[in-house]
Amino acid sequence: MLLLKRLFDFYINSSIHVALAVCGLVWVTLLNFNVGVDLDFLYFTFFASVTGYNFVKYFGLAKFHHRSLASWLKYIQIFSFLCFIGLVYFTLKLKGETIIYFGVLGVITFIYAIPFLPKKIFLEAGNLRAISGLKIYVIAFVWMAVTVIIPLLNEGYVYDNDMLIESIQRYVYVIIAMLPFEIGDMKYDSIKLSTIPQSIGIARTKIIGIFMVLVMFLLEFFKDGFYVNKTIILGIVSLLLLLFLVFSSVKQKKYYCGFWVEGIPILWAILTTANY
Repeated sequence: MLLLKRLFDFYINSSIHVALAVCGLVWVTLLNFNVGVDLDFLYFTFFASVTGYNFVKYFGLAKFHHRSLASWLKYIQIFSFLCFIGLVYFTLKLKGETIIYFGVLGVITFIYAIPFLPKKIFLEAGNLRAISGLKIYVIAFVWMAVTVIIPLLNEGYVYDNDMLIESIQRYVYVIIAMLPFEIGDMKYDSIKLSTIPQSIGIARTKIIGIFMVLVMFLLEFFKDGFYVNKTIILGIVSLLLLLFLVFSSVKQKKYYCGFWVEGIPILWAILTTANY
């Protein structure tokens, strides 16, 4: 049992779960738009997600505790390095323009995580991550680009009304999914971050989140390609998202967000595949 728990914790802490969630959303996009599936692109997305997330999460820890890293962090570092090798390998299989798109997102991720700005002039931490209220919107933009815009452009899809609406829906989805995280992190986050719950309170955050869920779902009816089954699946996803938001709290369980909320895209991908 202890071994299983350690493996599960490694699965969560090494960002495998969140990487599968990202791939799940890419999969949903490709199936919904019926443009085919580029497996090399999916593999790249997985390895890039693990590498990027672990870089953002553990850069500071590795920097200041390099000689005395806990064993679990050493394993994550090794795993991340192997994923980086996979990232490099599958980068060589991507189209040139797709590499450029991801390169731009890579730069955004870098300046988001690494202190590079004049601390005395701009902000204490010296990176975009510390700018008041910016975190959730940067993450939502990156997820939207990675799971909607770039996959479709990679398949030669011509930008249209449906792609625009899907992009807005995905952006809104990620913001909503981040709200339970921000509520749960209120006891840890610096007040200087000015997260949404810190700024307007938990109750108002949930009200705004519920409204955003309704907006995300109703936007589906404005697409040129409207399908009942896809709308039903989106309805299920929206309901789950709403419930997790409503029942989120400062004292929520350890895996409430890190496994259950982050696992919604995986279920979404399974439901979409079953309907395809």
